[in-house]
Amino acid sequence: SKQAPLMEVLKKEVRAMLIAAKAGLTPEQLEEQYMAMVCKPLPLRDLGFQSTLELVTQMPEVVRICSKNGTLILKAIADDSTKGIAKLVANQKVKTHKTSKKTAMKTNATFPTKTSKNPQSFQTLSARIPVLPAAVKAELQDLLSSSPLLLMDLDKAFLRHFGRAFQYRQYGFLSMFEVLKSMSDSVVIEQTKAGSLVVLRKYLASQIEQEEVPRAASAAELPPLEPIPETESFHQAALPVDSEPVQTQAVDLGDQIRQHQGSEQFPPTPEIPPDAVQDRSLCSLPPLKRRCLVGVIVEFVVSPSQFYIHICSTEASYKLQDLMFEMRHVYSHKVASDKYIMPESAVRPGQLCCVMVCKWWYRVIIHRVINDQEVEVFYADYGHLQIVQKSWLRFLKWHYLKLPAQAIPCSLAWVKPVEGTWSSAAVLLFKHLCRFKELVGIVDEYVNGVLYLFLCDTSTKEDVYFHSVLRDMGYADICGENIPSQEFEELNPSALYVQPSGKQENPGVVEPDLCLQQKSQDEESETATLKLDGAEL
Repeated sequence: SKQAPLMEVLKKEVRAMLIAAKAGLTPEQLEEQYMAMVCKPLPLRDLGFQSTLELVTQMPEVVRICSKNGTLILKAIADDSTKGIAKLVANQKVKTHKTSKKTAMKTNATFPTKTSKNPQSFQTLSARIPVLPAAVKAELQDLLSSSPLLLMDLDKAFLRHFGRAFQYRQYGFLSMFEVLKSMSDSVVIEQTKAGSLVVLRKYLASQIEQEEVPRAASAAELPPLEPIPETESFHQAALPVDSEPVQTQAVDLGDQIRQHQGSEQFPPTPEIPPDAVQDRSLCSLPPLKRRCLVGVIVEFVVSPSQFYIHICSTEASYKLQDLMFEMRHVYSHKVASDKYIMPESAVRPGQLCCVMVCKWWYRVIIHRVINDQEVEVFYADYGHLQIVQKSWLRFLKWHYLKLPAQAIPCSLAWVKPVEGTWSSAAVLLFKHLCRFKELVGIVDEYVNGVLYLFLCDTSTKEDVYFHSVLRDMGYADICGENIPSQEFEELNPSALYVQPSGKQENPGVVEPDLCLQQKSQDEESETATLKLDGAEL
């Protein structure tokens, strides 16, 4: 009797995942997608199934099993409530210049702008899809920083270096060559007798400089990294939090620190470096002007009423990427890292610092102290909370305060859940709509520091507005106004720990390359009030 409700929920989740995949998914891809979205494996054993294929055969009204070139492909069977979104996904295709122009005009009809003089704004965004996240791009650059690699060996090298396969398809790329092409500003592909050789541009420009890297404590411009021996590094502690070895290694690291502190080399009470941040906060990005169109990537999702975005700005992307590289370079040297170890008195809620996870360093704010060994931190540049070991924390250098916090707290404009709270199926669908895509955001307003905006996917034949999809699927009501997010009212770490931008008093001021379409006051006076036309949507 308990299996029936579980099966019904699973059918909705599987249908939502398959509808979002235009070409369908293999059983293995369905397993990966489910794990990525729900953070747990398909409940095969709970339902009495031995395999994913056996499970989907028991969903004939949800899944159609096809065969293509000998490979089993699972495709969704839409019901009455999902036919609309299924039709939109089926129309997905690569846009031509003509199609993009036509689509932008349709968008202006849905969101009226009488005198819009830039109908190709959406086309500009569409041309940049797909997008490789900054952290993944940084990993590839790190992989290539010690020496060039043959293209045919890149997959194996990534697996060996990071302990996992590089699944570029989940970011929207069809091949590794496409990935490298998107990184042409930092990577060069040279033809050799052995095959295509992938070379980091910085590697070509700084081979002499490489020999001096291990002796440098910090650098204004980050040179290629030398691999650090695991036996000499505290990076061993940067394993998943729920892994048993982490606790052991964290304790071992603490013992090592205490032993060093007791030696002549390290005094019992080390002085806090003068450039360590103690009582300062990061600033937020300057606010965006109402009705402007802006390219965004959704970084972290709790629900349609609580998610965090990155602005798709080339300059901002490079600054965050450079910051991550420089922090890794500086804190990876043991002497420099030990210098910024935080004493127990500094580990307190609200303290801005940095944390090392999986060999990368991130700017975080301590949200709460869990116990003697763990704290919960807020990632100011990505928007999520995570429990980490205290031993992974270090004081943040003043130099790393300059870049504003890159994560912007957001809520989808003009919608509310039909059931009072968002269902798991609604959240799952919203994550699928957002995942690894550059989207168009139409700014509506700020409420209590939260940005309310419409999201639109322009990679389809017809522009897909997310609020419309949620309504058509029966998950949301369109209310014509912005209801304060219940989730953000309960907890908004950005409001707690990030100071408003110095430009906050003048919301008309925006970073030059953040907004793709800004209207002058004369144009704005002629622009119709932003509203939703039910017939259009």
